[in-house]
Amino acid sequence: MNIEQFYPLFLQSDKVTIDSRKVGKNDIFFAFSGKNFNAATLAEKAADDGALAVIVEKPEFENKGRNIFYVPSTLEFLQQLAIHHRNQLKIPVIGLTGSNGKTTTKEIIHAVLSEKFNVQYTSGNLNNHIGVPLTILSVKPEHEMAVVEMGANHQKEIELLCTISQPDFGYITNFGKAHLEGFGGFEGVIKGKSELYDYLKSHDKTIVVNENDPIQAEKTENYSPKITFGKEHSDYRFGLLSEEHFVGLEYQGIHAVSKLTGEYNFTNLCAAASLGLYFGISFDKIKHAVENYTPTNMRSQVVKKEGTTLVLDTYNANPSSMNASLHNFATFEGRKTVIIGDMLELGEESGKEHQNILNLAHELAFDQIITVGKHFKAVNSSSQSFENTAELIAYLQENKIDSENILLKGSRGIALEKSIEFI
Repeated sequence: MNIEQFYPLFLQSDKVTIDSRKVGKNDIFFAFSGKNFNAATLAEKAADDGALAVIVEKPEFENKGRNIFYVPSTLEFLQQLAIHHRNQLKIPVIGLTGSNGKTTTKEIIHAVLSEKFNVQYTSGNLNNHIGVPLTILSVKPEHEMAVVEMGANHQKEIELLCTISQPDFGYITNFGKAHLEGFGGFEGVIKGKSELYDYLKSHDKTIVVNENDPIQAEKTENYSPKITFGKEHSDYRFGLLSEEHFVGLEYQGIHAVSKLTGEYNFTNLCAAASLGLYFGISFDKIKHAVENYTPTNMRSQVVKKEGTTLVLDTYNANPSSMNASLHNFATFEGRKTVIIGDMLELGEESGKEHQNILNLAHELAFDQIITVGKHFKAVNSSSQSFENTAELIAYLQENKIDSENILLKGSRGIALEKSIEFI
């Protein structure tokens, strides 16, 4: 079975999935195998559930009579199928990466562009070597644009994802201290994320640039084509707005205030607005998109609970995003408690970076500082330092937090959101 032979079958399908629990009639199921499981054993069941085709990498499970096809590598076949499909698409594809704010920016870009176009975009956090192909394969004839989020924790990963998604436009949200272990330090982060620039430049594609970011400005200096924002001479210039806890932007006298907290989200809004204006969307419609986008993904999310303002930012954490979150939370009025969880994948820099964040929390004079995770515990001798979220929950069940404002910020692996119901 090769890609050209299989592609007509793909075009007849409703969707592609790697989750056997989500196989429906007319779907294509890629049976990935892991260390402790072999999804190919589910091939017959997937066919019974109505799958149009099943791809397996164990020859003994092949059954061409039931459209169960053997390939040497399900991953490579998935990626090659996505590349072949991408080559048929005649719509603009917008790719984005960065250390912080990728998913939020993707969501806002989708909201803005959807004011005028039928836009497909990355679902949830499917931004890796499997998720990006799935996103490309989810683009249907009715879609007029696609927004593809690309994540990475080591060199050459963005390069691969660009080869698959082949973006026509690209934006790097920022360069921060994330995945330092895999990238080999901050300079490695810059090099790894800049693989998006390398791809766009080599194909004469358009780069979206925040000219207030010196790294972005330097990396794209004298390059064309690009869409710029941030400076007086930029293509687009926006004013920063802040209303209660929320951030917004102003353009030509029109104000748009989002439901996102934190000035660090201002550039995310600017990037989305710049793309919207570039593609001919009026700022009135951009305002509508910005003001109606409601974060529900534990990223810069503000919720009220029994008179307390909770800031939920528990999907990811690194020194750069933690620093920004703490400074933003310090502007809230009233008593403030921070619950901060470990920042993972920092390698040799972990101890120093956790100490720096703890020092910052004390400098900002929060009324209560609670840390969760072994890395924070190693630098925090306070009695309000817990090794895991289960210990935190046990504490919260016996001790009510007496603050009008509570911030929860930590890496995904710490799962701080599990404590919300006990606050």
